[in-house]
Amino acid sequence: MGFGWRRRRSTAGNNGGKKVESGIGDRRELELEELAIPNHFLCPISLELMTDPVTLSSGITYDRESIERWLEAGNFTCPVTNKVLSSFDQIPNHALRGMIQDWGTENCRHGVKRIPTPRVPVAPFEVSEVLSGIEGASQRVDCAECSELVGKIEKWGGESERNRRCIVANGAASMLARAFDTFAATSNYRQIGGNLLEEVLSALSWMFPLDIEAHHYLASRSSLNCLVWFLKNGDIEAKKHAILTLKELSSDEKQTGALADTEGLHETLVEFIKHPSNPTITKASLSVTLNLISSCRRGDEERLVFVEMCLVSNLLEILIDSSDKSVCEKALGVLQGLIGCEQGREKAYANLLTVPILVKKVLRVSATATDFAVSSLWRLCKDESSRDHQGRALVDALQVGAFQKLLLVLQLGCADETKEKATELLKLMNPSRAGLECIESADFKNLKRSF
Repeated sequence: MGFGWRRRRSTAGNNGGKKVESGIGDRRELELEELAIPNHFLCPISLELMTDPVTLSSGITYDRESIERWLEAGNFTCPVTNKVLSSFDQIPNHALRGMIQDWGTENCRHGVKRIPTPRVPVAPFEVSEVLSGIEGASQRVDCAECSELVGKIEKWGGESERNRRCIVANGAASMLARAFDTFAATSNYRQIGGNLLEEVLSALSWMFPLDIEAHHYLASRSSLNCLVWFLKNGDIEAKKHAILTLKELSSDEKQTGALADTEGLHETLVEFIKHPSNPTITKASLSVTLNLISSCRRGDEERLVFVEMCLVSNLLEILIDSSDKSVCEKALGVLQGLIGCEQGREKAYANLLTVPILVKKVLRVSATATDFAVSSLWRLCKDESSRDHQGRALVDALQVGAFQKLLLVLQLGCADETKEKATELLKLMNPSRAGLECIESADFKNLKRSF
């Protein structure tokens, strides 16, 4: 059976402007040669060379990664024999692996890469043992021992995706969150536990989404205060892990109240948005803000808090400067939320760039961004509480080509809610089109028809 490894048999150099070839045969500069792999070295599932052969109870050998995917998909049979497996144990086939490695070494001149000895996957009982150790070390507030054990979890997780799944499946997230809460509650954690807490956050970052129990521990007052402390005082990595943890918590509406009551959180979020230094931190800060102002329980209060911190003008600056699709979507989402309150609309009206920026983003970023931009325009142009501002917003929208863009939104297709708002905006603008409407053709050059 042929396999896709190939080698070069000749090299080229320069000799008076002419290429010099080495080797025998036809001496072509790039002579490629296929290499046949023994059939018993191939995984019956992937038909590729096995790097970690394991044998099932059926006696058939597979590559570990392939058979694990098969079993995790809910299959209970051997793929070759189609018989129900009496056990799901995967026994390493050391003899076959050694033969494959020897074969690879012998054929290295053909371009076969060295086949390393695979790491033994972590077993559930090993994970449980380490987690029990973390629990005990947390109860004793033994920072050194807990740090060593968390390091093991990190090491295992870094070795393979399979290890990560095993670690998460055995309840690591809730245990690490409990340890974080315990050490965060100590009055001197900044001195004795700062590094440990960073390690815990780093490990948790690849366990998202977290379970309910983990949310409970991370949403405690001590944990949230510690997370904000990292946002203010940690290095870039610590800040990233802390803000991503807050993003995870804010996605659960039950926790938004606790987040909203955390001292210093709002100021820190606005600071990250106002002075973007890292894309991950900026996006996560916008996501946390969006989740807070979208909360059914505290949304109105949160909007007012962020409006008073001049977040509206900061968002408009981001929309002018940023070309990142995700950042623009989130910034438009937050802006739409803030415009939902009267104070937010006042701030938006006060900035002459608000309407032009919103119109500019329609059909220029993504469907989600268009939905947010149209919704924001609708809120500004339908504001019954301020007739003067409402009329000015309609005029500004017409003068920057909003009418034609909204027609295109309807023609190209959009969400039902956006369609209703776009239609209503068109009705409001239509009587004033004469003498006011302006079309910016550059915005329509690259649009694709929906038919």
